[in-house]
Amino acid sequence: MAQSVAHAAEPAIPMAAVTVDLVVLTIRDDELAVLCVRRGIPPFAGKLALPGGFVRPDETLVMAAARELADETGLPGEVHLEQLATYGDPGRDPRLRVVSVAYLALAPSLPTPRAGSDAADVSWLPVAGLLAGRPSGSGPSGPSEELAFDHRQILADGVERARAKLEYSPLATAFCPPVFTVGQLRRVYEIVWGTSIDPRNFHRKVTGTPGFLVPAGGSTVGERGRPARLYRKGDAELLHPALLRGANC
Repeated sequence: MAQSVAHAAEPAIPMAAVTVDLVVLTIRDDELAVLCVRRGIPPFAGKLALPGGFVRPDETLVMAAARELADETGLPGEVHLEQLATYGDPGRDPRLRVVSVAYLALAPSLPTPRAGSDAADVSWLPVAGLLAGRPSGSGPSGPSEELAFDHRQILADGVERARAKLEYSPLATAFCPPVFTVGQLRRVYEIVWGTSIDPRNFHRKVTGTPGFLVPAGGSTVGERGRPARLYRKGDAELLHPALLRGANC
């Protein structure tokens, strides 16, 4: 006797999309700056946001990040690019369930960007002002402005990642030109950390770790007009002992 077997219906697959968002940091006018777009389309039209977009079906995540970096902003893809974190809280995007994979990009002297097709404007803005809700730098009495989506949290996480990795890795050299002085490198630490560093202690630590910095030959005018040796990034991946924030090195 044949028996009928009841098959449980498969649950419906929820609709979702994947995007990449970019925390692009550089140093401009002696302060840490991040690339922001002024959204030209809904949702959050007219609001500031981090550059980014949807991942295409034929792309890997890093391919999408590099494409957005080049296409939406006009900036080159040959910069330090690393995956930061994933953000997928329900409701972070009013259109549908969107999971975003954020990337951190760092480079020195990045050019003035151009706005992409879905951005009304694009510009470098001081990180300190954005995290305080005042991107115009107009002071505590100036107008406040929140970043679209959850981009303020993504920005804060990206800045903290950069600050933390400066303690033990050569990440600071990503803000420097290919050849630089120890003084220029120290200034990167001071700007990103927002603190002053003892020059002698710093010089001893970064030049005392084998392979961290490599003499490039030649010198340039350094602090107080004294000749300063030129260096390149070495092969060492760790700085030991680490440079700790707040310890004045």
